[in-house]
Amino acid sequence: MSQSKKRTTVDIHNRSYTIVGEEAPHHIRMVASLVDQQMRDIHANNPQLDTAKLAVLTAVNAMNDYVKLKEEYTNLLQQLEKEEDKTEND
Repeated sequence: MSQSKKRTTVDIHNRSYTIVGEEAPHHIRMVASLVDQQMRDIHANNPQLDTAKLAVLTAVNAMNDYVKLKEEYTNLLQQLEKEEDKTEND
């Protein structure tokens, strides 16, 4: 069963965006808040950056965090599988 799409308006770096998706509005607002904070942090250290460059750096940082977490998750799953195999073989 497909959920209906919801429209949520958020502010990121002093601009309003309407996000359309299946996630709950509070989830979209939380994600937008994290993006906004990361953009503010990067801008504080690099005030000369225009919005496009700031957005790209924010996206690169977010994807870097995502890839690291995905690798960590994969490693933890592999460790768990090894422990399960070890337990089954004992």
